[in-house]
Amino acid sequence: MKQKTAILLLNLGTPDSPSKSDVRKYLTQFLNDERVIDIPWLSRTLLVNGVIVPFRAGNSSKLYKAIWDETTGSPLLKNSNELAKKLQLAVGTDYKVELAMRYQSPSMESVLERMKKEGYHKIIVLPLFPQYASSSTGSALQRFMEIVSKWWVIPELKIISQYYDNQDYLNCIVNRGKEHDIAKYDHVIFSYHGLPERQVDKVYNDGYLCNDHNCEDELTDTNYYCYKAACYQTTKDVAEKLNIPEGKYTLSFQSRLDDKWLKPFSDKVVEDLAKKGSKNILVFSPAFTADCLETIYEIGTEYQEIFHKHGGNKIQLVESLNSGDDWVETIKKLTIG
Repeated sequence: MKQKTAILLLNLGTPDSPSKSDVRKYLTQFLNDERVIDIPWLSRTLLVNGVIVPFRAGNSSKLYKAIWDETTGSPLLKNSNELAKKLQLAVGTDYKVELAMRYQSPSMESVLERMKKEGYHKIIVLPLFPQYASSSTGSALQRFMEIVSKWWVIPELKIISQYYDNQDYLNCIVNRGKEHDIAKYDHVIFSYHGLPERQVDKVYNDGYLCNDHNCEDELTDTNYYCYKAACYQTTKDVAEKLNIPEGKYTLSFQSRLDDKWLKPFSDKVVEDLAKKGSKNILVFSPAFTADCLETIYEIGTEYQEIFHKHGGNKIQLVESLNSGDDWVETIKKLTIG
């Protein structure tokens, strides 16, 4: 008997359209996730539904409209769909590739319901987040397990929770970097999605905080699942492979909600570099495997405006892995060997 195996790719999600109502729906689902805003339920409900969503939905809708394609829609969904299609061709008919989003469409509920009916013997789950964070990988895997745990027959499961130290993944980023003449840039930024400091503190069970573990300089068994440590290790590995010397690159975190998030902040780094005389900057975004609002607009447009305002010339965004052939091959190796 030939066993049926599925590869399930998980990504964050995107509004169904850039309309204010669809963006509001997306933000409501996303920000009410207890792993995203990890405060007591009542406080989170009042903050998200009473303050953040009402005030952010309109502006976020404008931002999504700026990057939305009338034909292909959301860049994140387009890139994720193309990746799934190419991976399916790469793995052949012995495997079925599925894509689901943590929020909105295609929903994990609908995709997994279809998969349950297919009766797979094994499901290989790969969240498209190289560095583990509770608010991304943790949330996606929790929802996956909540759904599958209710099945009468639970198949064999293989879950890949992070892979920032995988050499093939790192080489994919290096390949994107080599598409640019790095020597002509005054500085290089590695910008990662930010997290509240309290969320990385929760990784540790030894009574200490993240700042007590030297995450900027070393990777250990203790901080292996610390998002901050993973980001620093990713950056050091890529910089070494690209021969970018210390002093010419900076790691930073973007998309913060307040000042108690991981530092340094990407927008402040961009501003400071411009004030110090940098004219051209190259920006990697290794935590985003698919180009999306945070890369295309936040870095490509908002940071460009900040940079230019303070004397800089050009911010060049390095393309994300998207559906590149090397990334497809990397996922194939990560999932089925």
